[in-house]
Amino acid sequence: MKPRLILVGNGMAGVRTLEELLKRAPGQYDITVFGEEPYGNYNRIQLSPVLAGEKTIAQIITHAPEWYAANGIKLLTGDAVVAIDREAKTVTSAKGVTAAYDVLLLATGSKPFVLPVPGKELPGVIAFRDIADVDSMLSASRTYTHAVVIGGGLLGLEAANGLVKRGMTVSVVHLSDIIMERQLDRPAAVLLQRSLESRGIKFLLKAATAELLGETRVEAVRFKDGREVPADLVVMAAGIIPNAALAKASGLECERGIVVDDALRSSDPSIYAVGECAQHRKICYGLVAPLWDQAIVCAEHLAAVSTAAYEGSVVSTKLKVTGIDLFSAGNFQGGEGSEELVFRDPKRGIYKKLVVRDGRLDGAVLVGDTRDGGWYYELIQQKAHVGHWRNKLVFGRSFCEQPLERPGEGPANGGIDGNANAARRLGSTTIERRNPPAPEAQAA
Repeated sequence: MKPRLILVGNGMAGVRTLEELLKRAPGQYDITVFGEEPYGNYNRIQLSPVLAGEKTIAQIITHAPEWYAANGIKLLTGDAVVAIDREAKTVTSAKGVTAAYDVLLLATGSKPFVLPVPGKELPGVIAFRDIADVDSMLSASRTYTHAVVIGGGLLGLEAANGLVKRGMTVSVVHLSDIIMERQLDRPAAVLLQRSLESRGIKFLLKAATAELLGETRVEAVRFKDGREVPADLVVMAAGIIPNAALAKASGLECERGIVVDDALRSSDPSIYAVGECAQHRKICYGLVAPLWDQAIVCAEHLAAVSTAAYEGSVVSTKLKVTGIDLFSAGNFQGGEGSEELVFRDPKRGIYKKLVVRDGRLDGAVLVGDTRDGGWYYELIQQKAHVGHWRNKLVFGRSFCEQPLERPGEGPANGGIDGNANAARRLGSTTIERRNPPAPEAQAA
């Protein structure tokens, strides 16, 4: 008899782990999947294009029911697991289904953070997390006019973009004085905000929400300073919280998320956790790349083919909002002991900042031109020495890896002065160097 594997959570991280497991050990387990939503697995990242009218729900489904059937997986949709009995090794669902496991994989994801303010329960106040939320926003856009998005991060800007494209007047409310402060530095954030404002999105920064007003439906947002803005629709996009309630109720060790070791194993050796619900070395990840890294390591252990260790992930963000490309990775804020290489082309809306520390690329922010984002990300992950490229690194991979200039064409040392011709080709530019490194770093 095959060992029984139950996956709780039919989202991207859990299903990716199954994919990786099937590659390594097809047929090793008798697999059952419980999913809260009434669909197969879908690409949650693509909800924004659905909201904007660029894709349909059918186009973002990545694993239809036929995929599960073809791989011998029992799929139960629209039925969330509500209890785990670790002693009996069973799970029980909301519909009363009880299933036994030998190995349990928790991929319960996260829940949207809802501001604890008066009025949060009013009709017209929603999150932006799943297909049902998108359906609610689309319905509102056909009837109402004013939308307020609370949260100027990645998700909030995508929601604002989609609602503007649906014809609504949209204001983004953000507590910080810059948008996307976790992914961008101030110059990049200002450039992005100006671009979004030119496309019709309004911004209210340093604005703390006090309450949501309305009788039978939300009608306005009031701030702590007394200001009010009209709102027929309020989208909460102020962050996410790891969904660890089920694990916590079963007695697993939980902090912010489900505590896991380098094998993605919880405090119970027969229970694993991956994705946004998992907390590894004090960190809960909310982006796709770390989830994929976790899926591979977890699958290796489930298949018993290696003792691979998950050691954490270097986080990167790539975003496209209303045609504006953004990328950030690593420690892009810089600081003492680092050198910042900055390239500006205001006319073309391009901004690049690279942070070099001890001869290695430590972080990067790109706005308007992200073609080299993947390469910079590789350099950061590999902790590769870039000292020999320092003076031309900001121009990108093709420029760094081109042959040395021929005699008479300018300096071959790649200095910024020697790159004048390249700068002219790129347009009206300003190239800066900040925080010069110590002499020993310059020699790297």
